[in-house]
Amino acid sequence: MGAWDLLLTGLVILFGLCGVLLPGVPGSWLVWAAIMWWALKDPRPVAWGVLVGATAVLFLSQVVRWTLPPRRLRAGGIDGRVLAYAGAGSFLGFVLVPVLGAVPGFVAGVYACERIRLGRHGEAVAATRTTMRSGGWSVLTELFTCLLITAAWLGAVIRG
Repeated sequence: MGAWDLLLTGLVILFGLCGVLLPGVPGSWLVWAAIMWWALKDPRPVAWGVLVGATAVLFLSQVVRWTLPPRRLRAGGIDGRVLAYAGAGSFLGFVLVPVLGAVPGFVAGVYACERIRLGRHGEAVAATRTTMRSGGWSVLTELFTCLLITAAWLGAVIRG
């Protein structure tokens, strides 16, 4: 597989990761489609393993999301800025504390945004709880799954 194909796959995965945070964009399905396209273009056992693993993890994520309360982000007063902070915090947490750091990074990103907006610790904690209850856990589940799939893809590409 050429460098341009890998770059295109990476861009679609990045767009899918951003799409998880945007309402109406099927971010997780874009990530999965990019992995499938990569596996079809580079038919090695490791590519097929990543595709099967991504499919299983994405299916499990969907089952978990169905058990969570439905997303009511707009009704809870959550705007795109909160999701941007949460996404950045999740990504930084995922990189700084590999894999498991995404969860506290997401919550810390929501808290940081609310602290900047509200100014006080107690109010920011209450707003963070409200955000997580009104759909934050659903977004976090989908984002964490997509980060896991992206990490597996990067590992397979770097491994060669």
